[in-house]
Amino acid sequence: MTKTKGQIEAAISEAIIKFEKDYMGRGPAETKTYLVEDMVLVRMQGVITRAEQHLASAENVEKGVELIKQTRKVLIEKARPFLEGAIQSITGEGVKSLHMDLSTRTGEKVVVFTLNAIPRCLQEESADSASPPPTSPA
Repeated sequence: MTKTKGQIEAAISEAIIKFEKDYMGRGPAETKTYLVEDMVLVRMQGVITRAEQHLASAENVEKGVELIKQTRKVLIEKARPFLEGAIQSITGEGVKSLHMDLSTRTGEKVVVFTLNAIPRCLQEESADSASPPPTSPA
């Protein structure tokens, strides 16, 4: 049975929350996933730790922010095989690339996965919406 777009988005959110808790040591306060054609966008709120907040507000703010972002990027690169495997098992499509950014000011983190193809559920939705509505006999 093919999963719906909403089911895929919910499963990805759950997988990302689990990853953040298990691998990063802290889960986000809020997570929302959007499946848009061949892209998966995961938006998380409340991911900055207290230690990172102190580092970002230290005397040399730019250096602190750069250090936090650099550390987070290295961590996500190390976890890339796990994340790509999770996304592939949920969407049924391989991951072409992964992009991540983090705002130390707002505590928001965005992860974008580009897929090798549009997931089947979206292809089916597109085909269904392209067909003309049924006509009633006059």
